[in-house]
Amino acid sequence: MTTRRRALSVFGFAIAMTLLIVPIAFGQTTPAFALRVVSSKVSLAGTSNIHPYTASTTAARLVRLQVAEDVFGEDVWNAIIKPGAVEAFEIAIPAATLSSPKEGLDKNMHKALKVTQHPEITFRLSRVEGDATGALKGIGILRIAGVDREIGLTLTTQRSAAGITVTGQVPLLMTDFAIEPPKAMLGMLKTDPKVTVTFEIVLGLK
Repeated sequence: MTTRRRALSVFGFAIAMTLLIVPIAFGQTTPAFALRVVSSKVSLAGTSNIHPYTASTTAARLVRLQVAEDVFGEDVWNAIIKPGAVEAFEIAIPAATLSSPKEGLDKNMHKALKVTQHPEITFRLSRVEGDATGALKGIGILRIAGVDREIGLTLTTQRSAAGITVTGQVPLLMTDFAIEPPKAMLGMLKTDPKVTVTFEIVLGLK
C-alpha cells in the first residue's frame, strides 16, 4: 500500500470513529467529560405527636447526565449550572439505606416506603429555570414507593475543589405518594404526613 493510500485509510478510520463517538458524547448518555458523585447526603425531617425525627443516606448515585453541546468550553462548571445547559439528569437512592438515629423507626419507615417492591427513590430532572435574582429552580419527576409526582425545588450551587456542590430542599406530603404515615408503639406514636427533604450532592470529574 502506498504512503498516500495508507494516510487516506488512517484518515477514513479517524472520521468513522468520530462519527461513532460524537453521538455517544453529546446525544445519548454522558458528556465528553464524565461526572461522578464525589459525595452525597439526602435527609428527611418530620414530626410526630411525640417527637421530631430525621433519617438520612449517603448512597445517592448518578444514573444519567446529558448536557447541551455549547456547555463544552473553558469553564464548564459555570456553564453547566445555567438554565438549558443540563438536558437530562437522573439520580437514584436505595430506599433501604435511609436510616434514623431513633430506635425502631427504620423498620416502620422502610415498610411505609415499600422498599421490597420499590427499592429505589429516583429524581429525574425535566428542566432548570432561572429568575431575575439568579436563583435556580429544578423541575422534575420524583418517584417514591413507585408513585411519580412532579416537584419543583430551589437549587443552590457552589464551586469547590472537588467540583461543584448542589444543595436543595423541598417539602413533601407522604400521602401524595400513597404512603401511609408510619405508626409505632401500638399506634400511640403517629407521624405527620408532612416531611422536608434536603440534599447535598458534590459532583466532580472522573
